[in-house]
Amino acid sequence: MYFTSVDSPLGPLLLSAGLDGALTSLSVPGQKGGRTVQDDWRRDPGPFRAAREQLAAYFAGDLEEFRLELRAEGTPFRTRVWDALDTVPYGATTTYGEIAARAGAVRAAVRAVGGAIGANPLLIVRPCHRVIGADGSLTGYAGGLERKVRLLTLEGAMEGSPAGTPRKAADVGV
Repeated sequence: MYFTSVDSPLGPLLLSAGLDGALTSLSVPGQKGGRTVQDDWRRDPGPFRAAREQLAAYFAGDLEEFRLELRAEGTPFRTRVWDALDTVPYGATTTYGEIAARAGAVRAAVRAVGGAIGANPLLIVRPCHRVIGADGSLTGYAGGLERKVRLLTLEGAMEGSPAGTPRKAADVGV
């Protein structure tokens, strides 16, 4: 496993990749369930060139869609939920119930969907920050609610008051 650290407005990001170069995790400092460097990991910035460039462009407001090879390991259910996250467009938000439907789960599975979203090992590039509560509230984010607000603000998905009101995907024609 390879790893590197990338500076960002959210703090240093820890990236890991498999031997094939596919990104396996992106963690922020203090992240709930975030990855930590293991003894057998090798520091090598080489496999992360595209990720570094795309993250810099994203934080500069010049990139709306990441085009990176991702390889996250999870159960078939989690994989379906993570695939559903990938369909939420830049600048929009969706709800846990909508993600459940996209993942082929019943709406009653919202709690399980929340668990799968919380276990997303690829913060930022797999946009779990775009998922909000059914009532429009900003709910949990493994990287912390302050970072969620910063990401949604960067993407233009927050409007109104200083706390902001998230724009739902349906409000932007999705």
